[in-house]
Amino acid sequence: MQLSYLAIVVISLVLGLGTQWYIKHTFNEWSQIPVATRETGAQISRRFLDSEGLTTVPIIPNGQGDLSDYYDPKTDSLNLSDSSQYGNSVASMAVACHEAGHAVQHARKYGPVLARTALVPAVNIGSQLWMIVLIAGIVINWSGLITLGIILFAVVVLFQIVTLPVEFDASNRALQFIQSDPRIPSDQAAGAKKMLVAAALTYVAAALTSILQLLYLLSQNRDN
Repeated sequence: MQLSYLAIVVISLVLGLGTQWYIKHTFNEWSQIPVATRETGAQISRRFLDSEGLTTVPIIPNGQGDLSDYYDPKTDSLNLSDSSQYGNSVASMAVACHEAGHAVQHARKYGPVLARTALVPAVNIGSQLWMIVLIAGIVINWSGLITLGIILFAVVVLFQIVTLPVEFDASNRALQFIQSDPRIPSDQAAGAKKMLVAAALTYVAAALTSILQLLYLLSQNRDN
């Protein structure tokens, strides 16, 4: 294994494990702090959605574990974990409002969201096939197939890059709503910000790792 690739593997492991530890540590810390309004994450995110005129967007429990929350654009619904749906902690508030931020993005036709949605079909193909195509090209020594594999992977990387402003913006929208509520003290708003930053770091780490891998593949393909 080449030293440069070994370095990428080590960096990927450090970034991945480090960000996962940090978000779980931050979640555990702020999941112990009840939000001052005593509302659940679902109730606060409901107020957020209603304030944006999205009164018909449903909030439903997804029955999955912590940090499994997501907004589903196909059904236009918030799908919250039990801890976010029923919990009344600062962490529950931050996570639920972040997902509500995605709902607002779709309703407002936020540019990066539209770009990300447009990339989904290509990414679905690229994420499933790029490694198979790349390995096949290496095995049969066909440069065209190797290049195709790298292009497919590049689409996946582009998707991850476009995802970053989407996640940052959803967090900013959530934080603005939380900070605008006079009943939520500044220290709890700061805790929500820490949660949102921790979550964002996981996307940054994933994108950085993929970019490094893409640069390595491009350099190897150029040298060969």
